[in-house]
Amino acid sequence: MTEHFTLVAADGGLSRVALNDAGVYTKPQKALRSRVAYAAAHVVPVVWGDNTPGQPAQIDWDATLGFRRAVYSWGLGVADAMDTAQRNMGLDATAVRELISRSAEVAREEGGSVVVGVNTDHVEEHTISLDAVIDAYKEQLHFTEEQGAGPVLMASRHLARVATSATDYLRVYGAVLQAATTPVVLHWLGTAFDPELAGYFGADDWETASNTLVRIIEENPGKVSGVKMSLLNAESEVAVRERLPEGVRMYTGDDFNYVGLIGGADVPAATQPAATPGATRTHSDALLGAFAAITPVASAAIQALDAGDPDEYLRILGPTEELSRQVFAAPTYFYKTGVAFLSWLNGHQSAFQMVGGLHSARSIPHLSRIVELANAANALEDPSLAAARWSDYLRLNGVGA
Repeated sequence: MTEHFTLVAADGGLSRVALNDAGVYTKPQKALRSRVAYAAAHVVPVVWGDNTPGQPAQIDWDATLGFRRAVYSWGLGVADAMDTAQRNMGLDATAVRELISRSAEVAREEGGSVVVGVNTDHVEEHTISLDAVIDAYKEQLHFTEEQGAGPVLMASRHLARVATSATDYLRVYGAVLQAATTPVVLHWLGTAFDPELAGYFGADDWETASNTLVRIIEENPGKVSGVKMSLLNAESEVAVRERLPEGVRMYTGDDFNYVGLIGGADVPAATQPAATPGATRTHSDALLGAFAAITPVASAAIQALDAGDPDEYLRILGPTEELSRQVFAAPTYFYKTGVAFLSWLNGHQSAFQMVGGLHSARSIPHLSRIVELANAANALEDPSLAAARWSDYLRLNGVGA
């Protein structure tokens, strides 16, 4: 058995780090109680498929759906067909529809909770009218509802291009929400994840934009079940969280600061902006790409909160935040590469490949740091397998040869 990892520095220098044991985590025997948590899952390509840039995605459905079954076995829900699944970065419209349909079926089989992304990205035209944005949203919304999945209304590039004011956002979201037959989650995706979404909700600063977001919710009572914020800014999430109407959850999408945001007031030592005195919203739930990379660890941490042990929560989940910051390092929109890389190291797919050829989006030193931090955070499900695969990867790329 390989007893160490070889690490590669930015200048090509090599070092070694001892291989840690796997974390001792137990699958929950009952539903997680203290937090609602979704892992935003990726897709696995057919190894021999033409998954090169610009080509339609060829998906290995056995591996892709098997990963979702694994997430359910740890008590987490699945957030599917979202940016982690390479929406607008390799996953074409036909593949999106099939993924939603298949994922919803697996959720029913496993008794798991699934929410999926609703967007306008099946429309090929670069610029369309506000009415066309509404119609495009409704088309995907109704398809999602027909599959029995919960809708997550994603930020639309089409809307960002054509909207000229907050009023346009109020109009579009109002029309789409009124057409929904089940409450939806609103997704606020920051420019670190998608630069084309600058000025979303009608402003470049989050304080002004958040007024539009809250107004959308207030003007459509009963239509919004939650908000997923992915601004990588804990202060903005706490501020918006405290303004949400009763019954509307805050799902953190902050892959830099989730430990404190999820822990909240239950974990006094956690680092997060202070809540307003008397605030009734003292923690966020989770809808995170990071949780797809560290599912067993995330489950164990929430189980610790369920057991009333905040110190154990911090001990388990705290070290993963540095790992997540590496996976989501700038340019942040390439974080999917790190998620797929960890999936491969952990044995959930047979090859380190991605649709659109996106596995080439990170350097060997970047991946090496992921290996180092995953090892330190006990986030490797089978450390011996991970070490062997990493060694093979380095050998294939001529490192140390």
